[in-house]
Amino acid sequence: MQSLRRPLFLTAILAVMASIAPLNAADLTARQVTEQLYKAAPDSGIDFSGRNLEGLDLAGLGFKKARMAEADLFGADLSGADLTDVDLSKARLDRIIAIGTRFDRANLAGASLLRPTTTSSFEGSRGEAPSFSGADLTKARMFGIFSGGNFAGAKMTGVSLAPFNNTGFIEMLWRSKLESADLGGTDLSGADLTHVSLRFANLKGANLKGAILQNADLSHADLTGADLTGANLSHADLDSTKLTGVKGLDTASGMATALNREKAIN
Repeated sequence: MQSLRRPLFLTAILAVMASIAPLNAADLTARQVTEQLYKAAPDSGIDFSGRNLEGLDLAGLGFKKARMAEADLFGADLSGADLTDVDLSKARLDRIIAIGTRFDRANLAGASLLRPTTTSSFEGSRGEAPSFSGADLTKARMFGIFSGGNFAGAKMTGVSLAPFNNTGFIEMLWRSKLESADLGGTDLSGADLTHVSLRFANLKGANLKGAILQNADLSHADLTGADLTGANLSHADLDSTKLTGVKGLDTASGMATALNREKAIN
């Protein structure tokens, strides 16, 4: 009886998988996306909004200011791709490969960018880091290694880079890393930077009003001229942090518990 039941069991499983697979399949193939982008005129704003592009190999492509709002790019390979000025608002970019990817001036408001692959090594390097210069990351949810990344002039109001639970992934990284990242002039007001490592980061002139920096590592970071009005610095590490000309430091909470505050450079 066992030999008779097994084929029926496998047949049932295959039938279920066949019914589910189309729901998870990408709407287009990588070749179709490539062809459409190749044929599109520069700045054409080709529309991929809401499309399922999950897992596609889109490495090295120029997206010509495409509209990709609410697109699902989970696990897609975007290494070396140019998404400058692309609309990726509320897009799902979790687990993408983003080594050397350009998101300059892209609209990433409300997007999800969890655990992207941004480097060929665990620690990361500036040459491989994605660029978000001038991008809109308002209320985006990010978690991963962005060390050496360019966020200069980006709008990151209300962004979350804090750890989260119940991801369904194997946890190898416990906090986001923006070590040696360029955040000069970046708007991080109201951002959740809990536990984020900002070692050696450039935060000159950054807007950190109301930002949550609990347990953040700010050692050797340069906050010259930054605005920390109402920020939470509870248990943040201020070892050799440059605080010259910082605004609103007297209104920041948690300074009494900040680590190495006597080593901060005022």
